[in-house]
Amino acid sequence: YSFEDEFSTLNTNINGTHYILSAIKHFSPNTKFYFAGSSEMFGKVQKKTQDEKTRFYPRSAYGISKVAGFELTRNYREAYNIFACTGILFNHESPRRGFEFVTRKITSSVARIKNGKQKFLYLGNINAKRDWGHAKDYIEAMWLMLQQEKPQDFVIGTGKMHSVKEFAKLAFSIAGLNYKKYIRFNKNLLRPSEVDTLRANYSKAKKILKWKPKTNFKDLVNEMVKEDLKVLK
Repeated sequence: YSFEDEFSTLNTNINGTHYILSAIKHFSPNTKFYFAGSSEMFGKVQKKTQDEKTRFYPRSAYGISKVAGFELTRNYREAYNIFACTGILFNHESPRRGFEFVTRKITSSVARIKNGKQKFLYLGNINAKRDWGHAKDYIEAMWLMLQQEKPQDFVIGTGKMHSVKEFAKLAFSIAGLNYKKYIRFNKNLLRPSEVDTLRANYSKAKKILKWKPKTNFKDLVNEMVKEDLKVLK
C-alpha cells in the first residue's frame, strides 16, 4: 500500500516521529522512546546478512521513511541526551497480522479455500525471501532495549530465510491442500522496485540483550493457519 500512497507513509513515519521526539525534548526529557525501524531500510542488500553497521539502501517510500525516522531518533539521542533507540526489526508475524501483509493474506486465504469460500490465492513475486519471526518474540526484544542503561540500536531477526513460495506451500499443507492447485500469479502485485532477500545478523542483541528467537518458522506458520481456520468456523 505504501507504493500507492507514499505521502501518508512519509508523513506518518517522519513527521509523526519528529513530533513525538520534539515533545519529549521540550516536555518530558526522562521519557524513553522506541522507534520501530524495519529491515526494509536495508532494501537492496549489500551483504548476505544485515547488522547494525550495514549500509541502508531503501527501495520504497516506506523504507526511506524508516531510514529518516532512524536518523531523527539517533540525532535526538546524541544532541539532546534523550533515551531514544531503534529496533531494526525483520518481518514479525502472528495471527494478528493485518490482511494486507502477504503472510496473513496467505493463511487467511488457505482457511477460506479450505472452507469453500475462495477459489484461488493471487500472489506476485513468490521467490522473494524474508527473515520471518514471531511478533511475541520481537516484542520481548523491544522491551529489553528499553531496560538498558544506555539507549542503543539493535537488529532483531531469526537469521534464517524463507521464500513466499515456501510459506505458501507449508500453509496449504497444514490444511491438507496442495498449494500448486490454488496459487495464481498477478503481475499487478509485483513491487515497482523489489527487495529480493533480507536476512538478519542479530549477534549484538544476542550478546547485549541476551535475546534470541524462540519460535521457529514451521511453528509460526502452523499457528497462523490454525488460528485463521478457527476464526472462520
